[in-house]
Amino acid sequence: MPAVLFCLMLLGALCSLGQAMSREEKHRLRNQVIEMFDHAYQNYMDHAYPADELMPLTCRGRVRGLEPSRGDVDDALGKFSLTLIDTLDTLVLLNKTTEFEAAVRRVLSDVRLDNDIVVSVFETNIRVLGGLLGGHSMAVMLKDGGQHMQWYQDELLHMAKDLGLRLLPAFNTSSGLPYPRVNLKYGVRGPETRTGTETDTCTACAGTIILEFAALSRFTGDPVFEAHARRALDFLWEKRQRNSNLVGTTINIHSGEWVRRDSGVGAGIDSYYEYLLKAYILLGDDLFLQRFNIHYASIMKYISQPPLLLDVHIHKPLLPARTWMDSLLAFFPGLQVLKGDIRPAIETHEMLYQVTKKHNFLPEAFTTDFRVHWAQHPLRPEFAESTYFLYKATGDPYYLEAGRTILDNLNRFARVPCGFAAMKDVRTGSHEDRMDSFFLAEMFKYLFLLFADTEDLPFDVEDYVFTTEAHLLPLSLSTAPHSSSIPTNRTSEEELDDSNFDWTCPNTRLLFPDPAFPRNLREPIRSAVDKSCPRPAPYREPGMGRPPLRAQDFMANNPEHLELLRRMGVSLIHLKDGRVQLVQHATQAVSAVAAEDGVRFMQEMMELSSQQQKEQLPPRAIQIVSHPFFGRVVLTAGPAQFGTDLSKSSTGVRGFVTVAEPYSGCTEITNAEYVQGHIALLQRGQCMFAEKARHIQKAGAIGGIVIDDNEGSSSDTAPLFQMAGDGRSTDDITLPLLFLFHKEGNILLEALKEYREVEVLLSDKARDRGVDVQEAEEDCLTEATTPTSFEPVSQSQMSTLEQDELAPEEVTPSQEEVSPVDQDTSPAEEVRPPEEEASPAEAEADLSQPKEERDSEKTEEPEGDTDSSSQSVDELLADWREDLEAFQQMEKDEL
Repeated sequence: MPAVLFCLMLLGALCSLGQAMSREEKHRLRNQVIEMFDHAYQNYMDHAYPADELMPLTCRGRVRGLEPSRGDVDDALGKFSLTLIDTLDTLVLLNKTTEFEAAVRRVLSDVRLDNDIVVSVFETNIRVLGGLLGGHSMAVMLKDGGQHMQWYQDELLHMAKDLGLRLLPAFNTSSGLPYPRVNLKYGVRGPETRTGTETDTCTACAGTIILEFAALSRFTGDPVFEAHARRALDFLWEKRQRNSNLVGTTINIHSGEWVRRDSGVGAGIDSYYEYLLKAYILLGDDLFLQRFNIHYASIMKYISQPPLLLDVHIHKPLLPARTWMDSLLAFFPGLQVLKGDIRPAIETHEMLYQVTKKHNFLPEAFTTDFRVHWAQHPLRPEFAESTYFLYKATGDPYYLEAGRTILDNLNRFARVPCGFAAMKDVRTGSHEDRMDSFFLAEMFKYLFLLFADTEDLPFDVEDYVFTTEAHLLPLSLSTAPHSSSIPTNRTSEEELDDSNFDWTCPNTRLLFPDPAFPRNLREPIRSAVDKSCPRPAPYREPGMGRPPLRAQDFMANNPEHLELLRRMGVSLIHLKDGRVQLVQHATQAVSAVAAEDGVRFMQEMMELSSQQQKEQLPPRAIQIVSHPFFGRVVLTAGPAQFGTDLSKSSTGVRGFVTVAEPYSGCTEITNAEYVQGHIALLQRGQCMFAEKARHIQKAGAIGGIVIDDNEGSSSDTAPLFQMAGDGRSTDDITLPLLFLFHKEGNILLEALKEYREVEVLLSDKARDRGVDVQEAEEDCLTEATTPTSFEPVSQSQMSTLEQDELAPEEVTPSQEEVSPVDQDTSPAEEVRPPEEEASPAEAEADLSQPKEERDSEKTEEPEGDTDSSSQSVDELLADWREDLEAFQQMEKDEL
């Protein structure tokens, strides 16, 4: 079913506060983390080293070239003992100083970085270069302590610089964006390199360099690394979409053109945003913070739909780009903690936690109604990362319980005799023979920090910043000597705005001493994922009060129902993109019983939406067949889940159109004598679709067309709109009902105003024109009404349907709408929830106002009967072509 998007801000005390975890239990879990790390690390050393990774099911090392290729995943492997390097600073954090010293000696004696092998620039940077720099930071810290690593003479740093120099050839492009791959021995762009022919890279791949390269520059005093990383970031910033301030997922490294224009906070983009904020934290350059804040404002405006984070198109950010989320976005609540935006961090984390509890692990991708989309789980650490940061921010023991859940699931489902195995399918519990290096580099760091006391830590983690691979870089680098000649792309338009610094980079120590704050935000989201109400119905004294309002009975135009909602603490919130959410504040209910009724009402609304959402129907066609159109104008229409199924009709339904009175169709039709035998035109709003259909059917109509009242909405920019029933049986509705967006509906209304009698054909697709009609139209043919302008719209809409079958959807009785937008913005129209249909009653369309200026010379046309409408309709449709071209390009972007 489509997603149920609503914010249930349940701020009442409906259940007791979580109990604080005892110190003994925290210590037990801390020790369990250490034991689990030992199990993974020792099995790698015993069965895999010096290979890059452990294969825990077969108890051997994964050596690239000796095992079957896994595609791009293997680009992280460079025959450089990846897991050992990635684990160096984890050993120190877990107080394994002796093991760390031994590991450093092994790296120095065994690891070679000049292998003739092609590796990912991104993965090698964050895992190997980051691992060497993190290990160097720890070695220096221990040496300064005077007890360990006294022999160390910056050997890891020398290796890091050697590796950095081997990565630099990848940056030899006109844009400064790096090639995605490099040969460690030969660089790029040579026959011996076997690389350098790529044209595209992901945004995160090019934008996740600055921390490691800047640290390398400041550790070594060589500014070349930081300069290249800054140049890449500057180029990405310049190529952002200037209206939405979003970036795409994939970019051409030579031209700077966006190859994939979908934008989110998950795979392909994630760590670009992370590194903008952390570059400010590490380096102290306000430019990075300014850019991050601008991006973040757009993320919260377009992508964030709490608790969900949904990809959009950068050029039309109100248009959803996909109907699922990937697990990499689980890092984002942790980044929001660093930003200081705690509320959405709590909400998104809770959603992720409930999905985790539902499937034991976060699936690699899951739908907006929390079902599995991609079933793999490679033991990713991002959820543990956000759990740790939220515990630091709130002090809420709830997050310790979340950490316990992670530990228990790893031991129950992923632990095998030779380590921990990735999940091939979270639904079946089957394993994959892989244990990625990031599992040791990140997962155990964050889990140990979650359960450890301050005295358990060998150093103050507040003195370090975590890279995206959780490697530790000292904040003292911000004052380290570096070249002042490093170029930046700061322009006059980027003058710093103090308002962008609000709520930025708070200390990660306790922000909210009251654990009730996060609990109040989590409670409703748990219900949203569970799709069940855990609380029993409250006892009611016999005869005391009326029965509670049921979701299936709710009518948005019923004042009594709105008052009942108010008493239950339920309110309607109009979103910035025109949609409306139901929000429940239990503390605003008139009583505890009313608050419980409100919770139940919200749950019923979700269940009603789930039950009534049927298989997605294809778009329908409304073909204007009367003179002077003769079938050349075909309008894309949304179907209804009730009434006549036009796909089963060989002829469709043909008839003249007439405007129903009242235009809303929400009460008995007063002009039934005109509606009888005709196809009634209705305005969207004020009641449910099924109610409109019943009223015009009673008046004798043979069909109905509902026209959107939100000016600017159009099928060429909005996903297909599908009309649903009202929660009751709709078997009594036997006529066809179709939906037109405002732009298409206005074409029909203009034609009716111009010609008085307009005949249309309602069908599943446009019908061919007969020979006699073709002969008739030759006398009044106007180039403006050729069908080529319309057919691509229908095709595009068919493609869009696949994207949006599970599109986000609020449980919003009679309140979902498309807000008025300007010509350059498309509404975020979605498949609407079945239980409602109406938009606010006050948003009525002014049918008397002409949509386009008439051509003053149209009377010179040979056929005076046709020119007025032809010009008018053509003008109404002329602006479709540009948007349609962009829309079709977006479809190509979709994988």
